[in-house]
Amino acid sequence: MHFLYILFAIVFGAGLSYFYFASQSRKALELQKNAKAEAEAILEKARKEAEEQKKIKLLEAENEAHKRKIEGERELKQRSIELQKLERRLIQREEHLARKLESVEQKEKRLQEKEQEVARLREELQQIRVQEIQKLESLAGLTADEAKTMLLKNLENELRHEKALLIRKVEQETKQDLENRTREIIVNAIQRYTADHTAEATVSIVPLPNDEMKGRIIGKEGRNVRMLEQLTGIDLIIDDTPETVIISGFDPVRREIARLALEKLILDGRIHPARIEEMVEKARREVEERVREEGEQAVFEAGVHGIHPDLVRVLGRLKYRTSYGQNVLKHSIEVAHLAGLMAAELGLDVALAKRGGLLHDVGKAVTHEVEGSHVEIGVDLARKYKEHPIVINAIGAHHGDIEYTSPISVLVGAADALSAARPGARRESLDVYLKRLERLEQIACSFEGVDKSYAIQAGREIRIIVKPEQVDDAESIRVAKEISKRIEGELDYPGQIKVTVIRETRAVEYAK
Repeated sequence: MHFLYILFAIVFGAGLSYFYFASQSRKALELQKNAKAEAEAILEKARKEAEEQKKIKLLEAENEAHKRKIEGERELKQRSIELQKLERRLIQREEHLARKLESVEQKEKRLQEKEQEVARLREELQQIRVQEIQKLESLAGLTADEAKTMLLKNLENELRHEKALLIRKVEQETKQDLENRTREIIVNAIQRYTADHTAEATVSIVPLPNDEMKGRIIGKEGRNVRMLEQLTGIDLIIDDTPETVIISGFDPVRREIARLALEKLILDGRIHPARIEEMVEKARREVEERVREEGEQAVFEAGVHGIHPDLVRVLGRLKYRTSYGQNVLKHSIEVAHLAGLMAAELGLDVALAKRGGLLHDVGKAVTHEVEGSHVEIGVDLARKYKEHPIVINAIGAHHGDIEYTSPISVLVGAADALSAARPGARRESLDVYLKRLERLEQIACSFEGVDKSYAIQAGREIRIIVKPEQVDDAESIRVAKEISKRIEGELDYPGQIKVTVIRETRAVEYAK
């Protein structure tokens, strides 16, 4: 029985399954049929929409082509109008050129007539000149050749005299240059080497509160003053001058150390060898610090960068050096600025020009312990601290000791000369300098035919502009000679003054 129930259940389940799967299969077929119909409908709709879009695009393309056609026709019409205008302008220009050509032909014809007239007048003038020469010969009792010979002889005598004067002038200038060079060498040697005699530029004066302080400075059996002189390397002069001690020495840095140490000792009041040694050391440190600060300030003021710190300190020592009354450090800064300005005008390296100008006299800062001129010492210092070759050449060539290898070296030499020669830098006062320039221009302007005059090159040259309608080329030579003679007779001046006469002829025409 159980077996029958099981069999029945199996048969019943199989029948249910058959009916279920048959039902699902019919549903799937129906869904597939519906989907296919729907897909065909979508495709048909898409084809219709594509046809509609195609028609729209064709219409738009036709409209665009029509617009471009219209624009092309308009542009072609505009260009045709412009070509017509251009053609009219060309015709007008041809007519204008034709009128110009006719005018030029007329002018050329008139010019030929004038040339013929000038030739006729020149021939008449030549005849008149021959007649005048014959009259002059009859009046003077000399022929033209005899007069020419006499004139040439007089001119030869005059030229021989001027030649002698020129030789004398060159000899005097050479002698003056040698004297200046000798004086410079002597001054530099004196400032770098200690001797037994003193000068105004080699002493410092320290005021004392009272004369009793002199005895305390001297000390027992002179031990204090000997200690101070031994430590500083300078001489103390304690004489009958009231309330004053003179510090004498040719090394300005040592003299400054001694002055500061003595002032500190006087202010402190305790003067004995140990205290002197302490104050001297303190003053030395203070001066070294000042020297470093002065060097850094000079480098900053000149706008130069990258100099070795030891070379900056050497540069700062120039603060205490002078040359013909001119402070060497200020002079070096001035040379740096002048060289930089000239280098900028010429399109050269401004930084190198300033560097060479600032360091050109650095050899003057070194004491007498190093042998050689300040140029040689400066070159050695620059090489030691790996300076640029152009800077080294500028230092070595600024007094003509070696040849220039760069335009910057030439500028440094020129700037050095300008700084030394400018009014007020050394000996000549500004008032004398200005009066000499004014007198130069007054002398030049007093001559007939002179339009303007300009004193340039610090009074070493005067340029004179003459009126071309009054002074011809031959007359300008005579004017230059006469002005130079008058300057020689009326002015006192160093060296020589170059007189340049300029005669300018301008031809101006207007194009219409």
